[in-house]
Amino acid sequence: MASAAPLPAAIGTRQLRVFCAVAREGGVRRAAEVLHLSQSAVSASLAELERLLGAPLFDRVGRGLQLNGQGRALLPRAEDVLARIVEIQRQFGPDGGQLAGELRIGASNTVGNYLVADLLGGFVQAHPGVRIRLQVDNTATIADALCRFAIDVGVVEGATHRPELVERRWRRDRLVVCARDGHPLAGRALTADALHGERWVLREPGSASRERFEQAAASALGPFEVAIELGQNEAVKQAVMAGLGLACLPEIALRGAAGAGIVVLDTPFLQLDRWLSVVVHRDKHRDRVLSAFLDALAPGAAEVDVRADP
Repeated sequence: MASAAPLPAAIGTRQLRVFCAVAREGGVRRAAEVLHLSQSAVSASLAELERLLGAPLFDRVGRGLQLNGQGRALLPRAEDVLARIVEIQRQFGPDGGQLAGELRIGASNTVGNYLVADLLGGFVQAHPGVRIRLQVDNTATIADALCRFAIDVGVVEGATHRPELVERRWRRDRLVVCARDGHPLAGRALTADALHGERWVLREPGSASRERFEQAAASALGPFEVAIELGQNEAVKQAVMAGLGLACLPEIALRGAAGAGIVVLDTPFLQLDRWLSVVVHRDKHRDRVLSAFLDALAPGAAEVDVRADP
């Protein structure tokens, strides 16, 4: 009787963890720090994985590493394998079915700065064994992190423009045009002509707030002058209070004392309503922790492509 063909050498969880860490951190040194391993051990595990697969997984760029096409294809599968192993360990561990682990959330500036209690409060109280890591940045940066599997879920304003991401509506949000207290345009209904020639203080490119304003202003205002670009809503507010220009900000950023020194202008010709959305990668494994978080934000809500239905 013919002998069975020998099995190929098995890929180990250590090699997969090293691969995922290098992919997230962009290099061996930072991955070694995260994993508490030596750089030589990380390099050896990565080289062994590439040998077993018979293919390189990274392009070497200077001193850093960037995923190539084969690495990008492997990353969600490797993350999935590791997540399922963790689920098995937790299911049969001493805590039984208690939800535990880590959840990496990316929030755009509006969500991260003004809606943390709504975003996390109920979930944290219900699942105290889950550790939350929250990254706050603009929508484009959060979308990039999701595509690199550097975070598990994003909650952002505006569209991500990434076909590999699935978006689900969470709640409505509204932008408003504002000026310093006492501005000549305050206190009356305005037409588009009233804003011609005004200087604007806007968020940076990549900000969904800026993108939404530019979309609304393109047809209503025509060309306009961006005098200052700033990376945070609070910095924009300070510039407005100093009389450096008009701005378009989330209404929630101006509530109560937070809006002192700023007035909202009456601009009915600008359509500035939008949705805040929960976003995940299509290939992301939805383990118990991630599934519970998604359920907590929108029980029973269906996933929709918000880009096709503004």
